[in-house]
Amino acid sequence: MSEDSLECIELSTGTDIAASVIWLHGLGADGNDFVPIVQELDLNGCPAIRFIFPSAPVIPVTINGGYQMRAWYDILGADLIEREDSKGIRTSALQIEKLIEKEEKRGIASTHIILAGFSQGCAMALHTGLRYPKKLGGLVALSGYLPLASLLGSERSAANTTTPIFMAHGLMDSVVPISRAEASRQILMSLGYSVDWHTYPMPHSVHPEEIKAIEIFLQAALT
Repeated sequence: MSEDSLECIELSTGTDIAASVIWLHGLGADGNDFVPIVQELDLNGCPAIRFIFPSAPVIPVTINGGYQMRAWYDILGADLIEREDSKGIRTSALQIEKLIEKEEKRGIASTHIILAGFSQGCAMALHTGLRYPKKLGGLVALSGYLPLASLLGSERSAANTTTPIFMAHGLMDSVVPISRAEASRQILMSLGYSVDWHTYPMPHSVHPEEIKAIEIFLQAALT
């Protein structure tokens, strides 16, 4: 996986930027994937936000027969956690941390930076955000799970123990079963994290009611 800077799309809601949301796509997608959904968000009352949509590197993915596609890390098995690509996860985490640091250098306080992600992007948002050494504004975890879960207790950052976490999942998700997300939620709660948990009658996708709930979460986290 390349150590070069990630390609990013940026979208701002105003000119006097006071907050940033870094939104991570799922396996096989790219930075364009969530641009339309973010444009649907009603963020009245929030400060001007810079949305950043990075694209993961192109790598061979084992579960897809080694086919090369954009991925934050390799998927080695259908159960997602029996064998995990620790090296790939950690390499992507370093790249995502650089994006957070870039926003800080642009004048955004870490407490006004939110990591969001869908599916594999959700896994990266949780992994990176809970280990980041400075307090973040929040984590948005959609249709995904907590990777390298057994290591979080020893690797987590004290700075983000009270960072709010929004988790949402589809009841009919056949890609990341809801049981995997529920197990992740239980691990987070057992470690003392506050999890705002939502479920929706959907497959591996995004629900209109979920978009409304994300609006409420962002408004609370950034105002």
